[in-house]
Amino acid sequence: MPTGEFSLREIPFSHPGSWFDVSPVVAQATYAGDLHLVSHRHGMHAVLALIPERAGERAAVPAAATPSALTWGEGDRRITAAYAAPDTLRIAGRGLDLRIRAAEPTLTPFTGTYFFADPVDGSAVFTSYETGQRYRVTVLFGQTRHVGAEALATAERAVVVSGDAWEVAIEELPGAREPYVPASAFGDVVTAARTDFAGFADAVAPWRGERTPAAELACYVLWSAVVAPAGFVGRPAVLMSKHWMDKVWSWDHCFNALALAGGRPELAWHQFQVVFDHQDDRGALPDSITHAEVLRNFVKPPIHGWALSRLRGRLPGGLPDPGPAYRQLAAWTTFWLEHRRVPGAPFAHYEHGNDSGWDNATPFAERRLVQTPDLAAFLVLQLKELAVLAAGQGDPGAAARWDAEAGRMLAALLDELWDGTKFISRSAATGEVRSGASLLELMPIVLGEHLPPEVRDKVVAGLEAHLTGIGLATERPSSAFYEPDGYWRGPVWAPVTVLVEDGLRRAGATDLADRVSARFRAVCEKSGFAENFDALTGDGLRDRAYTWTAAAYLLLAADAERRHAEEAPS
Repeated sequence: MPTGEFSLREIPFSHPGSWFDVSPVVAQATYAGDLHLVSHRHGMHAVLALIPERAGERAAVPAAATPSALTWGEGDRRITAAYAAPDTLRIAGRGLDLRIRAAEPTLTPFTGTYFFADPVDGSAVFTSYETGQRYRVTVLFGQTRHVGAEALATAERAVVVSGDAWEVAIEELPGAREPYVPASAFGDVVTAARTDFAGFADAVAPWRGERTPAAELACYVLWSAVVAPAGFVGRPAVLMSKHWMDKVWSWDHCFNALALAGGRPELAWHQFQVVFDHQDDRGALPDSITHAEVLRNFVKPPIHGWALSRLRGRLPGGLPDPGPAYRQLAAWTTFWLEHRRVPGAPFAHYEHGNDSGWDNATPFAERRLVQTPDLAAFLVLQLKELAVLAAGQGDPGAAARWDAEAGRMLAALLDELWDGTKFISRSAATGEVRSGASLLELMPIVLGEHLPPEVRDKVVAGLEAHLTGIGLATERPSSAFYEPDGYWRGPVWAPVTVLVEDGLRRAGATDLADRVSARFRAVCEKSGFAENFDALTGDGLRDRAYTWTAAAYLLLAADAERRHAEEAPS
């Protein structure tokens, strides 16, 4: 595979700011035979099928992409697509024709995609009822044939463009717009996209090289998943994927912000803040946001204090808005302390596994309202970060109060959820204790230097039992509950890896931290940036273009390269 080329079955072709991509992935775990223009407004919807043809028949030609261009075929029989703007795709062909048709033809104009030929400029306009957008196809040169524009009952509605050489533009139209006039030659469009991506990669991963072979592709996964402000997304934001996991969840965004912080600080801060824009009056964050919805049926774990402490060090000049950030974090913490604690209890609880981010992890099997050691540990770190921020705001009294609360919670964690050999979970309703083989109960390693040595050593030993040749299994492979594709009951996940690796280093367990980092980076280099990985084989599972996985690779690789440089002889 040429340098910079990637499989479209794994990663969609898209561009920063765009709400659509080109991919064969048209729904959850659903792969079409042809590439489609797929929108992420109002959910994931395939809008247009893009079908290469020769002499009126479908042409079975390969398709692949680089960050700047997508290509069907090769040599003298080739079609190439590139983004001229976030809402405009230019496509040029030679030796092959292209049929652009409605992705899901229907028999009525009230659902699916309606198509008409504009009598003024000759363009074809597809109106998608699912996305609420129009998509205009303008033929810049070449021959055109419209199919099904007049008869609404015709199943096939398409534009066929052909000729020795031809070019079209496909635009996403929010409303009326003047006829499309290209501002640049097609070759210049490709060059501009290539230059833009190179600048992004140079900023975000300037250290990349032979020891980090997946770094450039990780940069592309993040770069191409950026969307412009629209709907409930009030800032430029990185979706978790431009496949079916096309949302921003309220802990995923932290890892993307950290990966972007050094090279794209403004985008990083937007990514951190985009969820806080929807913080409610109790201080709770939503479960997720996307173009057309804000979900509040769950929350997500309070890792934001941990993330904010690292952003302070990674963002050039520190936090851009420390005052508002302090107030947001204080409200988020107060939510857990006031609304997620049984009266008189020292610990907050999760109401459901989804609140923890570990949806189906075994501590939540057959019970709700669970006090888990990871939640207590995250809140200790969050309280300590609030003490730092309060001091920076010139409020030593508040700093002392936050620090004292952190101390009380840490003492309670060690007194009540540590049984002398391991951390345990318990029911918030009954106090029933349960401990199993989930990595979740080893997550207090995030406390790092705050763990007593005897506790740290036992936790590190427990983590060793979860470390496979691939990485940290979320359920110990010897467990009766282990499943190779069991979501949080076995597979290796990016956020856990980053959190554990960071805690291990701060706890002084650098040998294990090195192995955790190296094995995760290796599985990304082998299997790409999947949502998670089989803990024994390393096969990528679920959504195959997940941004927090790419972000985790970039974070771990950057730190590894820094250590390598520091250890190199001068």
